[in-house]
Amino acid sequence: MLETTNIEINTSYVKVPNDDLEIDAYLAQPAQNGTFGAVVVFPEIFGINGNIRDITELIAKQGYVAIAPAMYQRIAPGFEADFSAEDVGFSPESYRLGLEYYQQVKYQEIFSDIQATITYLKTLPDVKNNAIGVIGFCFGGHVAYMAATLPDIKATASFYGGGITTASYGEETPTINRTSEIKGTIYAFFGTRDSLVSQEENEQIEAELKKHKIKYRIFRYDAGHGFFAGFFKDKYPFLEQHPSYNPEAAPDAWKHVIELF
Repeated sequence: MLETTNIEINTSYVKVPNDDLEIDAYLAQPAQNGTFGAVVVFPEIFGINGNIRDITELIAKQGYVAIAPAMYQRIAPGFEADFSAEDVGFSPESYRLGLEYYQQVKYQEIFSDIQATITYLKTLPDVKNNAIGVIGFCFGGHVAYMAATLPDIKATASFYGGGITTASYGEETPTINRTSEIKGTIYAFFGTRDSLVSQEENEQIEAELKKHKIKYRIFRYDAGHGFFAGFFKDKYPFLEQHPSYNPEAAPDAWKHVIELF
């Protein structure tokens, strides 16, 4: 069952400055006065779509300032692909475009955009500078693992991040080799039937976290890749049959996300 609160929120589209680049981002904040922890939301390969905006708003309703920055700003500004009733998920063309853009991203550029987003959050009067976390899904799960190495990040939720053990967006060193730089707590979520992130890979991640004495928890579910997709079935009723969504795993994982933050 979805656990949420009745906190009223405000939402807006904002621009995050990063030198001569402006990164499109979706911002959700509690409407009440006060200072709050902040969470950066990293999307799948489909951009800041309706599902990611829903997740960003859901986090804000827990009492956080939440922001989802575009990861394809340099490659395909404004790209987003939403759920399709015809395909019960994302269309083949959405997959093709998402993968095409994904294959062009560069580690240093993504890392720079993460830092710019954190800097932007620190300028907001309702953000506690010492309380910033990140969450990401698939591509975003890998990006969240990257972000966890920054000293500002106190808590990380990484959902089925692909390529963490083998790649790092054009860099020779895979992201897992930076595990020792993680300062805060990280929760990682995997499906045991994931065809994109193997059991061997998530076991390597756990071994590396343990080796470097990082504060972590690993959650494994009898589910495939993308088991959190379709969490908002009330808004997308056709997703009741979504091949990725797992009705047991997703709510349990969300409970642990709230526990972490």
